[in-house]
Amino acid sequence: MTDRLAFLILCLLAPQASARTFEVGPSKPFEAIGEVPWERLQAGDTVRIHWRPEAYREKWSIGAEGTETAPVHVLGIPNEKGDLPVIEGRDAVTRPELDCPGGPRSVIRVGSFNAKSADQTVVPRHVVIENLEIRGARPPNRFTGRDGETPYLKHAAGIHIAEGFAVTVRGCVIHDCGNGLMSGGSETLVEGCHIFGNGNPGSLYEHNIYTSGSGMIFQGNRLGPLRKGCPGNNLKDRSAGLVVRCNWIEGGNRQLDLVDANEHHAPLSREPRYRETIVFGNVLIEPASDGNSQIVHYGGDSGQEEFYRNGTLRFYHNTVLSFRKGQTTLFCLAGSGGTVDCRNNLVWLANPHAQLQLGTGQGRLLIAGNWLPERCSPGPGAPKSPEITGLSSSRHGRDPGFLDPVRFDFRLPRTGSAAHGTALALPDNFLKAHAPDFQYEVHQRRTARPPETRHLPGALVQIGD
Repeated sequence: MTDRLAFLILCLLAPQASARTFEVGPSKPFEAIGEVPWERLQAGDTVRIHWRPEAYREKWSIGAEGTETAPVHVLGIPNEKGDLPVIEGRDAVTRPELDCPGGPRSVIRVGSFNAKSADQTVVPRHVVIENLEIRGARPPNRFTGRDGETPYLKHAAGIHIAEGFAVTVRGCVIHDCGNGLMSGGSETLVEGCHIFGNGNPGSLYEHNIYTSGSGMIFQGNRLGPLRKGCPGNNLKDRSAGLVVRCNWIEGGNRQLDLVDANEHHAPLSREPRYRETIVFGNVLIEPASDGNSQIVHYGGDSGQEEFYRNGTLRFYHNTVLSFRKGQTTLFCLAGSGGTVDCRNNLVWLANPHAQLQLGTGQGRLLIAGNWLPERCSPGPGAPKSPEITGLSSSRHGRDPGFLDPVRFDFRLPRTGSAAHGTALALPDNFLKAHAPDFQYEVHQRRTARPPETRHLPGALVQIGD
């Protein structure tokens, strides 16, 4: 009996209360990811996938049920240079014993199994996927599964959370897929990831991130431009209870496309938190010739207004940087029942001849305590402009006093900035739930932001001397 087989038998016969560790990689008990008994993982188990020079050409499904104190952890172990283990979807194989649905839609799938050796009633809970580089889930790439060689679908994702509660994706790099990450789970956390270079050429329907769940949180992520020639959005969301905080979001048809749950996800539209969307502390970058001119789209896109968000987008302490030569539009509001509460943001146009348009569409737009460009207009005029109030409390200027914009250092100094004192107090109920005590740190990290800097607009301030 080989050492590897003996280890596998020992793991499978271990008492259910004992957390186990499965080591995958060169000279480890498991040489291939598919050798791990994925259909038998239990609370507290950890799968450690070690870096190796060649990519792991494998794909699999995670259907385990962890607990809050003992999650199921899938952990990539980098090499000494910090390189993550690579999971390659192109020419990947998946173990035939795992008859998992939706194979052509992902490299890593989180969802219940359809395998004789698995508990088909289990919905994954408390699963952590960390420190993996995932790529290759898109046409014309193919994989070998239960139906033989199979092409990926256009909307295939590097990670697809088909269902699940309290799933965390942390520190992963996802690129060269149709959609980078898709989620329909609840209470999902995505943090510290680098997601870029996804999409399909000429298609508006695939994005770096596409989510429709309950309780989505994105924090500390770096979301880069999509693949060349791919006109999808950077982060497209149809969720209830969405929080987007302290991220770096660069490019896309729109940086944020926050639309309706539509008839396919109607229960989400009935959740109370569907009516409040939180976006704060982000750096949103509009390249010179990328996508349309809109930064944020809020409300809906299905044409069925009964499903539109029709609530409040709280857009606080964000830094918006546009390199367009012409007009940049900050908000596009869809539906007459929506409100954007836009406070304490900093909008900067690199080109002195460019212009900012605050909003287009319907609904209401509160503009308060922001630093805005000198060349700034409310909107295109009735009936294509939202109702705008509070604009007189914002400041207008050309140079807010960034530390070093030439080197992409868009922090404001703690004192001496032209933008000093622009920001206003935020609502108490927001501060209790989402106090802006952190800021994005280049790259994929968050650092503490002192409360005494809240008088400065935007997402980034100088910390220390």
